[in-house]
Amino acid sequence: MTKSTYIRLALAASAVLTLTAAYQRINTTRSMTTAAKELLRALTPEQRSKIQFKFDDKERFTWDFRPVPRNGLAVREMQPYQKPLAHALLNASLSQQGYNKATTIMSLEEVLRVQEKDSGERRNPEKYYFSIFGEPSDTGMWALRVDGHHLSVNFTIVNGKVTAAPTFFGSNPHEVREIAERKGLRPLSREEDLGRELVMSLTPDQLKIAIVDQKAYADILSDNKNPAMIKDSKPGLAVSKFNAKQKALLDELVAEYANNVPSDLAAARLEQYKKMAGQINFAWAGGVKKGEFHYYRIQSPTFLIEYDNTQNEGNHVHSVWRDFKSDFGLDQIPGGKF
Repeated sequence: MTKSTYIRLALAASAVLTLTAAYQRINTTRSMTTAAKELLRALTPEQRSKIQFKFDDKERFTWDFRPVPRNGLAVREMQPYQKPLAHALLNASLSQQGYNKATTIMSLEEVLRVQEKDSGERRNPEKYYFSIFGEPSDTGMWALRVDGHHLSVNFTIVNGKVTAAPTFFGSNPHEVREIAERKGLRPLSREEDLGRELVMSLTPDQLKIAIVDQKAYADILSDNKNPAMIKDSKPGLAVSKFNAKQKALLDELVAEYANNVPSDLAAARLEQYKKMAGQINFAWAGGVKKGEFHYYRIQSPTFLIEYDNTQNEGNHVHSVWRDFKSDFGLDQIPGGKF
């Protein structure tokens, strides 16, 4: 393929970013597969050797949300005509809401670079790595990971079905306070505000059970462990004890997490939430007032949502959606295990 063809692909990718949100409602698998193939086609052999792994490579289960060394192909290692194709793939894999959050989280690396007077080596908005496992196909078996500081989204496609977990979104700073042009920006604002509104709606008797620790945990308890698990913590308050208003607030909060992925995947998450209605617990740790360190989780036998804001004087958020059965699509793969 000629250089001029690549340039035309880059121009076309901007249109893809606009159209993908509507297209993925029709077929997320197809839109992801098409975007992955277009990206791979535009890469050099050396770049492909970095981005592509065998599907059964154990690397597929490696993910982190801290600024640590990573495998894969970083956006900063791509040519200008390749970068829009990488973003088209990320956009195809997330909802418009999720894509907006992801790219805003990436952009916060520039805020940290300024605050920390970094050279751009540690804090870089293009230091996010794409990894593709297997050969992208509408009907085959492959996976995608986009991973970097405060962002790790993992997708597995098996026989045309996409699963999206683990899905991690973090934010540092949670609220930009020092850079005038971006002052007040909070990419994960609803995760905080809805969680606090819910806990503040609880009665004193409910709070005695829901608040499992007066001190917020230093981080999400599931960390990046595989499989996901919570140890040594009280379960919290059974959602079956919620009144109608509290249940409506919980519905809205869970939907905020579910809707980070395309509409068909979000619908599957919400159906999972609905089925588990009688087996969900809500737990809170730390203070309930704005500015106080806090943590919450929503846990059922099949899925887990965690949120934590304690670091950097309570201005640093970690949040995650885990699936106890379907992380990395393991329930779709014969003999699937870590």
